Amino acid sequence: MIDIERINFLAKKAKTEGLTEEEKKEQAVLRRAYIDSVVGNLRSQLDNTYTVNEKGEEVKITARQDEKLRD
Repeated sequence: MIDIERINFLAKKAKTEGLTEEEKKEQAVLRRAYIDSVVGNLRSQLDNTYTVNEKGEEVKITARQDEKLRD
């Protein structure tokens, strides 16, 4: 589970008094985990998303070729 409260605490502390090197590393790890979680959830949703073409047929959404190259 992503600790949003800790992410927010570190963000506020960074703005007010600054972070130690250890806290900066922790913040980076937490932010990366959060971003990965959001991206994973979005990909999961898109994997189960269909559109309807001009013929009325359901078509599964697929990643563009340049998007696949990033993975």
